[in-house]
Amino acid sequence: MYRYDEFDANFVSQRTEQFKDQVRRRLAGELSEDEFKPLRLMNGLYLQLHAYMLRVAIPYGTLNGRQMRKLAHIARTYDKGYGHFTTRQNIQFNWPKLEDTPKILEELADVEMHAIQTSGNCIRNVTADHFAGAAADEIADPRPYAEILRQWSSLHPEFSFLPRKFKIAITGAPNDRAAVQVHDIGLQLARNEAGEIGFVVFVGGGLGRTPMIGRKVRDFLPEEDLLAYSEAILRVYNRYGRRDNKYKARIKILVHETGLEELKADIEAEFERIRFGVLRLPDEEVRRIEAYFAPPPLEVGETVSGAVENRKETDAAFAQFIAHNLNPHRVPGYTSVTFSMKPIGGIPGDASDAQMDAIADLAEEFGHDEIRISHEQNVILPHVRLEDLPALFDRLVSAGIAEGNAGLITDIIACPGMDYCALATARSIPVAQRISERFGAPDRQADIGELKIKISGCINACGHHHVGHIGILGLEKKGEEFYQVTLGGSANENASIGEIVGRGFSSEQVVDAVEKLVDTYLGLRSGKEETFLEAYRRLGEAPFKEALYGAA
Repeated sequence: MYRYDEFDANFVSQRTEQFKDQVRRRLAGELSEDEFKPLRLMNGLYLQLHAYMLRVAIPYGTLNGRQMRKLAHIARTYDKGYGHFTTRQNIQFNWPKLEDTPKILEELADVEMHAIQTSGNCIRNVTADHFAGAAADEIADPRPYAEILRQWSSLHPEFSFLPRKFKIAITGAPNDRAAVQVHDIGLQLARNEAGEIGFVVFVGGGLGRTPMIGRKVRDFLPEEDLLAYSEAILRVYNRYGRRDNKYKARIKILVHETGLEELKADIEAEFERIRFGVLRLPDEEVRRIEAYFAPPPLEVGETVSGAVENRKETDAAFAQFIAHNLNPHRVPGYTSVTFSMKPIGGIPGDASDAQMDAIADLAEEFGHDEIRISHEQNVILPHVRLEDLPALFDRLVSAGIAEGNAGLITDIIACPGMDYCALATARSIPVAQRISERFGAPDRQADIGELKIKISGCINACGHHHVGHIGILGLEKKGEEFYQVTLGGSANENASIGEIVGRGFSSEQVVDAVEKLVDTYLGLRSGKEETFLEAYRRLGEAPFKEALYGAA
């Protein structure tokens, strides 16, 4: 993983000292809340419903055991003993005291972490495929490019006060696990006919009030043009993006209102003006950054482990875990392992300080000291020997993170909702917990198969409900919480926005509604191999709508 050099260390240290003085002035009454707000937001500090919330960046979802232990220490020392992993591969601490935040940032800097640009109208944390550098289907590791983008975008003087926040995601495989088409800029690594690395470029994706799938603006962008083309996109957005209405300020609205072809022409014209200047990416610089992400030494092993096969025969929970929580690795004898942060009845994405300490230990012992956070709010060890899986699983059971449900109906994405968030109009967490409990039986989950439920507590869509196979949006209606259901969304390479199927459901009704949808799918699927999403796309909304609301 990337290691800070002297510039990085000084950069983060200076920002920490600046914020320390800003907090001092706020506590002394020298700054009003209105004056303090833009300063704290640029350092990841929100004022939520009940307390401050600090969002810490985990660039492209990569960290090591030492950093995870520091997060555990912060949760234990400055919070209430837990943190919350988000859909942007960050971690949020929900209860820090304002006076403690400078100290937290100092402690983060000690392990090469920070909270810079995790909020504000700037370029946010660059996210990537959580199996990067390990996946069998990968064209190339996207993390070196994500790191280059991070360095370019950090405190970029031209893009620190954009019309609205700006999000970039990158994947290194044709199977998109980074949801690139629902980001402001989405990048998919590709090779041209000459075998050279480049990028398919999408612009204008995003969820929230006006959900849109990104539009392709480049079939192949050469590697050396990555920064110049990204800068061209940002310059066009910064110039023409709306500042008169924050609900129409995202680049997706600019794409929609301007038209794709006209916007592409503007981007290409700006790109041609700057592409051969200082932003041209030298090959030696790419290779230098790439060297930080060299894979660990992995010895080729057997593709089938006798220890794993024997354990599966006698341990149903282990068999369930092996069936759902592993991802194929590029090196025979290895696998990538997902630790589900979705225990049955638990809060999606939450991790206690003890669990974070345990994850750090397991990464060092079984995973070459590499940890990944997924945008699906889970934790991954990307490089694990097949032979080590039984011992690893036993340790996961002890830590309470051994649920074999990755990709299944209880692997629910959910935002914090109205339990924490000042913007939320309904609660997300209790709904997620009740759905998890309703469908928690392992056999039932396995029979249903892949089904992604995503829940948001307001229209801002932090829970990605628009791209859930079943999406749930919490809304307030006459003082009560109601939940709108969407169907058919997807965030992979065949991305789609879910369709609203009808009127909303009360908090008491919504879990039953989900069960009706699932039962309808089970009754109509063409075979056990047909997933919920495939069945929905084949059948359309009619049978599901009838199950929910009755015949027209």
